[in-house]
Amino acid sequence: MPEVTKVTSADALEWYRRDDQDLLLADAIDHRHDAAMTVGFARYGAGESNPWTVSYDEALIVTKGRFSVESGGVVRTAAVGEVIYLRAGTDLVYRAEEESEVVYVSYPHWMPATQASAHAERLAEFAPARPERAG
Repeated sequence: MPEVTKVTSADALEWYRRDDQDLLLADAIDHRHDAAMTVGFARYGAGESNPWTVSYDEALIVTKGRFSVESGGVVRTAAVGEVIYLRAGTDLVYRAEEESEVVYVSYPHWMPATQASAHAERLAEFAPARPERAG
């Protein structure tokens, strides 16, 4: 991988859908690129949510819409240009207040960290999205 890399959500990425939701994820840079962290994109339809436990530190940068994270009864909502930071071990619910796109940055890599966690079975909720529905 080059020392300087640019990615966009319009790149040819491998998108994954959560169950039958309007919720898509795609890693753009990760351990397969010999990078120290994962950078990816999440697209949520209005009102879509996803309960999760993060096994990694994560920053969420909102690039479209309004996006919330609820944890311990507290809701943090961010708009375009704002960031939500999450610490490893946090039980939460991701939620799109309106149609949203979020850039996520995780350390260590979210996928291997989740695979090694007590929550690994949650990964089965995601399957490759058909190309015509990912864009």
